[in-house]
Amino acid sequence: MKHSQLKIVIGLILCFICVIIYKVKVVNLGKYSALFVFLISCALVLLVLQLVRKKSLPTKIIIGMILGIAAGIVFKDQAASLQPIGTIFIRLISLIVVPLVFVSLFLGTASMGDLKKLGRIGAKTLLYYITTTLIAIIIGLTLVNIAKPGKDVALEAQYRDVTFQQPEQEISIVDNLINIIPTNPVRALVEGNMLQIIFLAILFGIAVTTISDTKRQTLIHWFDSFNEGIFKVIHMVMKFAPLGVFALIGSTIGKFGFDVLVSLLKYGILVIIGLTIHASVIISIAVKMIGKLSPLKFWSAIRPAMVVAFSTSSSNATLPVTMESVEKGLNVPRVISSFVLPLGATINMDGTALYQCISIFFIAQVYGVEISIVKMIIIVLSVVLASIGTAGAPMAGVLILVMILQSIGVPTEGIAMIMGIERIMDMTRTTVNIIGDASASVVITQLEKT
Repeated sequence: MKHSQLKIVIGLILCFICVIIYKVKVVNLGKYSALFVFLISCALVLLVLQLVRKKSLPTKIIIGMILGIAAGIVFKDQAASLQPIGTIFIRLISLIVVPLVFVSLFLGTASMGDLKKLGRIGAKTLLYYITTTLIAIIIGLTLVNIAKPGKDVALEAQYRDVTFQQPEQEISIVDNLINIIPTNPVRALVEGNMLQIIFLAILFGIAVTTISDTKRQTLIHWFDSFNEGIFKVIHMVMKFAPLGVFALIGSTIGKFGFDVLVSLLKYGILVIIGLTIHASVIISIAVKMIGKLSPLKFWSAIRPAMVVAFSTSSSNATLPVTMESVEKGLNVPRVISSFVLPLGATINMDGTALYQCISIFFIAQVYGVEISIVKMIIIVLSVVLASIGTAGAPMAGVLILVMILQSIGVPTEGIAMIMGIERIMDMTRTTVNIIGDASASVVITQLEKT
C-alpha cells in the first residue's frame, strides 16, 4: 500500500471512530450535532473519493449515492445538514441549463438548413413523445384499476384536517399554450421559462435558415463556439457530482427514511412497478425495434444520466449529462441531440404522466370518488396536454396534479397523503422521463437514416 493511500485509510478509520462515538452518545454535542454530521460526512466521502480517484465519473457518482444512503440511515434527521451541498450542486448545474437549451436548440434548428428536414424531425419527435406518454398513461390506468391501492385505506385523522395549499387561480391548459409565446424575450431567459425559451430558440433558428449561407454560417460558428464553452463548464461542474449526489441522497433518506406509512406502501410500490415496466419493457422495445440498437448498450450508455436524474429530480438539470451520454455513448449526431433532448426535457414526461394517473386514482379511491369513463377520458387528455407545460424541475408535477383533481371533482386535500413520499416518487419518475428523452434521440437518429 502506498504512503498516500495509507494516510487515507487512517483518515477513514478515524472518521468511523468519530461516527461510533457520536452514535453511542459518549459525548453530547447538543446544538453542534448538525455541524459534526456535516463535517464528518464530508470528510468521509472526500476520503473515499480520493481513494477511488482513478475510477470513472459514473463509478464515483454511484459510490457517492451509496455513501449518501448510508449517511441518511446512520445520521437520520441530522443528515439534513448535508442539504446545502446538494443545493449548491443543483444550482451549479442549473445555471447552465438556460444557455444550454437556447444555444443547443438554436444550433439544432439552424444547422439543418432545410426547413423540410426541420419539420420532418420535429413531427417525428413530437409523435414519439406523445405515443410513449399515452402508453405510460395506459400502463398507469391498468395497474391502478387492477390493484386499487386506495380501496382499503382508512383515512387517517391527521389527513382529514390538512388542506393542501391550492394555487390562487385555476391552471388553464389554453393559457399554458398561449403563454408559450413570450411578450418579453429577455424576461423569458431571466425567469428560465423553458417553453418560452424553446419557442424563441426554434423561431430564431428557423429565421436564420432563411438568410444567406455566409451569414448563417457566421452565426452558427459563433454559437457553436459558445456551446463549446458551455460544455467546458459542464465538465467542471460534473467533477462536483459525486459529492453533490452524496448530499442529495443523504439528506433525502435522512428526512424521510424508509418507514413509509403502510397505507402508502402499496401506492408507492405500484408507481415504481409501473415506471419499471414502462422503462424496461416499452422503452427497450422502442430502442430495439425502431432504434435498431441493443438495449444493453443503451442502458449502459445512459447510466450517468440516470444517476444524476435520480438524485436531482430534474430533467433540466440532467440535460447536459443526457446530451453527453447519447452523443459519446450512442453516437447520436449533435444536430439531433441538440433538438430532441432539450425539447424532451420540457414536453416529454412519461414517468410524470404515469405517476399522475396512479396518484389521481389512489386519492379518488381513498375518498370514495368513482371515476366514470368520461372522467377517465378527461384525465388522459389533461395529463397528455398538461405534460407539455410541466417544467423539468423537482416536484413541478404536483401543481398539475391539483389542476386535474379539481377538474374531475376529487378533493385536492388528498395530496397531503402522498407528499411524504413525493420526493422519492419524484426521483424515480424523473429518471424514467430522461430515459424516454434518450430513447427518442436514438429512435429519431435511426428514422433519419432510413
